[in-house]
Amino acid sequence: MTPANTRVAIAMSGGVDSSVAAALLVENGHDVFGVMTRLWSTSPDLPNRCCTPKDVEIARSISAHLDIPFHEIDASTFFKQNVVDAFTDAYLRGITPNPCLICNRRIRWGFLLEKIQEMSASHLATGHYARIDKKGSEFRLLRGEDRSKDQSYVLSTLQQSDLACSIFPLGELSKKEVRQLARRFNLPVAEKPDSQDLCFVPDGNYRSFLRQQAPHLPPPGPIIDVRGTRLGTHAGLSNYTIGQRRGIGISSPEALYVVEKQIESNILVVGKRSALGRKVFTTEPIDWIAGTPPDPSKPLVVRVRYKAAEVPATIGINKDKSIEVRLSNTVADITPGQSAVFYSGEICLGGGIIRR
Repeated sequence: MTPANTRVAIAMSGGVDSSVAAALLVENGHDVFGVMTRLWSTSPDLPNRCCTPKDVEIARSISAHLDIPFHEIDASTFFKQNVVDAFTDAYLRGITPNPCLICNRRIRWGFLLEKIQEMSASHLATGHYARIDKKGSEFRLLRGEDRSKDQSYVLSTLQQSDLACSIFPLGELSKKEVRQLARRFNLPVAEKPDSQDLCFVPDGNYRSFLRQQAPHLPPPGPIIDVRGTRLGTHAGLSNYTIGQRRGIGISSPEALYVVEKQIESNILVVGKRSALGRKVFTTEPIDWIAGTPPDPSKPLVVRVRYKAAEVPATIGINKDKSIEVRLSNTVADITPGQSAVFYSGEICLGGGIIRR
């Protein structure tokens, strides 16, 4: 439990979650101020889907309603270099990234945390649905009580020093309860819809965005089936992701899915859905939240995408510190560039980017 009177910065977005989190912090007696990062956008006339000028004004008005200071912090250049450029670079390399994890690691618990500490805040609060507890000297990241909203997956890159100065006021609440609290606090965002991912792609069309931001994307190349038979020509590997069915551009009497992207040879491999499944994959080295790897003899589950089902798994650590993951059953949507996040019961252990 964070002591009352703690100076806390609440990262605001103009949405219901961060607004209710701010109100709860004030109600609990903390010394609170609101902060919002100004992010990079493709043009001044085409704002992001998150942290828009309108969102800034909403967050400012919420802060005034709660009688707390509000600060806007320009993170546009840092965001472009560390999130947007990393996103486009990943597609140039033929992999499918999750920029939300990068944003949490580099923007919120990097750039923003440093800024709010310069403003004498000891803690950063957010509207994420996750929990933190402490066992002995170890801070643990726990799932949110509302499993349908649990966001521990996108927080899986946090480390002990991050958790020590973080607060998640919504971790024990459901979304329904949060909206009820918004009404009790007389917040005008009680019915505001949830924000969408890929906030820096204003129209949601990431392929068009990539063509604008990275004109030298991989060129067209062969489409082959799992037997090596050429079926057609793809439009560039950045236009496809593992498990994709629609938009491949070839006709077939049976449904075909993207099974593999062979980056070095610029080949797209397609096949029946049965060809998608794998039981073994490898991740990049992992910075485990506890600071040390979990006991490999203890049962774990892994999630290979944010909304993917969890699957029992065992892990092994290779000589280069990469992680070999063996699943109890076949999983169809294992995608290089996405994060595999590991859990033991309620505890999020950490995650790593899927290598192959």
